[in-house]
Formats: sequence, structure tokens, C-alpha cells
Amino acid sequence: MRKREYLQSVGDDIDFKFYQTPTDFIVDEIPSTEFKGKGNYLILHVKKVELTTWDMIAIFAEYMGVPAQKIGYAGLKDKHATTTQYISVEASYEKLLKKFYHKQIKILSTTRHSHSIRMGDLAGNRFSINLHFVDNIDAGKIEKVARKIAKEGLPNYFGYQRFGRDADSIKQAKEMIQGELFIEDNKVKNFLISIYQSIFFNEWLRERVKLTLDANETVLKIVEGDVFVDDKGKLSTPKIMPIKEYQSRKLIPTGLLCGRDVFRARSDAREIEKEYDDEFLQEKGYRREAVIYPKDIVCNYVKKQTLLNISFTLPKGSYATVFLESIAGKNYSAKDVKAKAKK
Repeated sequence: MRKREYLQSVGDDIDFKFYQTPTDFIVDEIPSTEFKGKGNYLILHVKKVELTTWDMIAIFAEYMGVPAQKIGYAGLKDKHATTTQYISVEASYEKLLKKFYHKQIKILSTTRHSHSIRMGDLAGNRFSINLHFVDNIDAGKIEKVARKIAKEGLPNYFGYQRFGRDADSIKQAKEMIQGELFIEDNKVKNFLISIYQSIFFNEWLRERVKLTLDANETVLKIVEGDVFVDDKGKLSTPKIMPIKEYQSRKLIPTGLLCGRDVFRARSDAREIEKEYDDEFLQEKGYRREAVIYPKDIVCNYVKKQTLLNISFTLPKGSYATVFLESIAGKNYSAKDVKAKAKK
């Protein structure tokens, strides 16, 4: 898979480090709905450390003696981090859960709701990340380019986490789609299909970023026939280029996650898109926002520790590491952010 390209960065003269550790990488889930405080479901606001969401769900399922499918959650959170998120269980387990204890999981609060949490029931995530080996001049440069990205838009790539450690899942995904590898487990199969779709999306977005850079522009260039999404999730291909609507963020260009029953681009945009499409893929296809806008950026610099803490909010499905890549102007891998001695 080729290098992810970006539109703005601080340049090669700054080489900050960040590590995915419980103290350096903190994620807080933002729910999309306000819980009612009454109903047949118990909503748990939980904090987990050094666990995947699936690991945490399995621990709760074993404790309550229920299938993992009985526990609702909105999204998957990083393992090598401190993260908070919301899960739901039937209210009948409320008394039992008051006695729950696990050294890596803490129930922060509980409330009631009328239905279970479903995948995707979140507005976004709030991140707090420590950047190491940053002097005060570089801290100012990092904050400046971060705010520029927030204003002009961030290419919404899938981050390295999507593709497994050392991108080993990419090979498996391609072999499965081509019929060279049989996968019996539906969970693994669906995961590999999503990787396959994500590869095409990232390659398409990379070409669109290169097209923008070739035009000496810093805002992702839109093309005739692009498919846009509005704030209600409605897709459209306007007959007239919606430049003003794009500038005001009323319409956002989207990229293809190939599959069946999906709105495909037209005209010039389709000529680019079809190079990253698999029209024979029988899985459901989707559109993904090509650009996102980080919000509520806060930077705090600790001179004695040469540490810059950057906090920001991203919409659901977006990657904090992609934002950091855009700032740094380089690609990261799981090896780069692995916990290590900070020299």
C-alpha cells in the first residue's frame, strides 16, 4: 500500500514522537444521543486501559454469564490507550454490576435508556495526545498547522490501525476476495472485507490529494461528478459544482467503499473512482467523507518535559493518527508508536 499523502504539514524540520500508551494516548467517546435516564437498558460509562473493546466486552459477558452479542457498544476503541466509552446491557443486571471489579476496567457511571446501544451510535471522539521532544518554537509551529488543517480540512484516510500490525491483514484480505483463502469465521471475514474496501478508498483519496497538490492548492479539490453528503447524511451529485456549499461545509465530498447498492460518482469523478472500484464485490458498499474538520483544538506546552499535549475532537470513524500524520507530513506504523523508553 502506497504512502498516505497530505496537504499541509510542519515540514521535515520537526520530528516529534508520540506513543500509544495509557498515559500518552487518551480517547473519550462522545455519544450521539442523550440517554433518557429511564428504560429497560442500563447504560454503562466505562474506562478501560490496555484492552480492546472486544476484550472488554468479553470480560463483561463472562462476568454476567451472557453471550457477548447481548452487550451493545457504539464503536471500537484503541487497545494501547486509556479510553472511555458507553456500553449497554439489560437493566436486570444492574445489581450484579454494582459488585463488578476488574483492574483494567472501571465503571464511571450508569444510567437507563429505552434501547440498547448500536454500532455507530456516537457523534465522535475526543482525543488527548502527548507529543514528545518538542521545543517551544516547534510547539508553536505544530499548533499553527493543526489549526490550519482544522480550517481547510483533513483527508479522511483510514489509519494504519485499520490494516493490522505490519499490514499483514492486507494480504489476507486480497487472497480471500480472490478466492485463494477460505475464511470460515464470519467476524474475521467481515473484517477482511472492510480492509479490502479501505485499501481502495485510501488509494483513491491519495490520488485526489495528489491532484490537489499538482494544482498548488491546500483544500481538497472537488471534481465534476463528485458525490457529496450533507449534514443529514443525504447523498447527491449536484449538476453545478457546489463550491460555496463545500466552502461552508454544508456539503462534503465523499469517496467510495466499493460494493453493491452504493451511489457511485459520475463524469470526471467517476473516471478517477473506477480505478479504485470492484463492481463484482457482493458485500454492501458505502460512501465515506473524503474530508473531515478537527474541532476544539487545545494545545498545552510543558517546557521542562519538552512535551506538547494536543487535544481535539474528530467525527466517528476518523483516526487521530491521521491528523498527527498530516501535521508531521509523514506516515506512521504500529512499530513507530509502540511504547518504548523515551530517551
